[in-house]
Amino acid sequence: MVYSPLAVKQAARALAAGGVIAHPTESVWGLACDPFDVRAVERLLRLKSRPLEKGLILVSGDERDFGALLDNLSAAQLQQLHATWPGPVTWLVPHFGRVPPWVHGAHHSVALRCTDHPFTAALTRAYGGAIVSTSANPAGCQPARHKYQVLRYFGDALDFVGGGATGGRRAPSEIRDLISGGVVRP
Repeated sequence: MVYSPLAVKQAARALAAGGVIAHPTESVWGLACDPFDVRAVERLLRLKSRPLEKGLILVSGDERDFGALLDNLSAAQLQQLHATWPGPVTWLVPHFGRVPPWVHGAHHSVALRCTDHPFTAALTRAYGGAIVSTSANPAGCQPARHKYQVLRYFGDALDFVGGGATGGRRAPSEIRDLISGGVVRP
């Protein structure tokens, strides 16, 4: 999959400036922002009409960006993560108060995914850490699978839209609970 290094730089600059961007992921387009910028997260949530309580996913191309969130996990739990990362599996992991409430919402866990999408992985490297990434669609609408759908949903309300094509998966990322072992979203 080909992407423009210039687009990666533009997207990373937009994130650093407090922007909300759209980028391709393994299956759908995502909206992203800096997880520690409350204004950016609030703006993203308004664009999606998504309640804060639902929480958001943190995505990176390098699991080391999740740092302390993985410190308290057992060897068996880490092995579960490593069996699916990088890839389209999102894990619910206890956050132990190590992420802001506007990221974890009303939950005791936070959703983490180590992506294998080339653009998104390069973006997190250029940005220097994990980003919030949630499907690019207003609540109740189908997730955008193409750039034109993102533009139809959000027009010029975003600070950057680009990065190539999605990874072509038909289903959104699977979500699994690391503690219970259950599949939350197949």
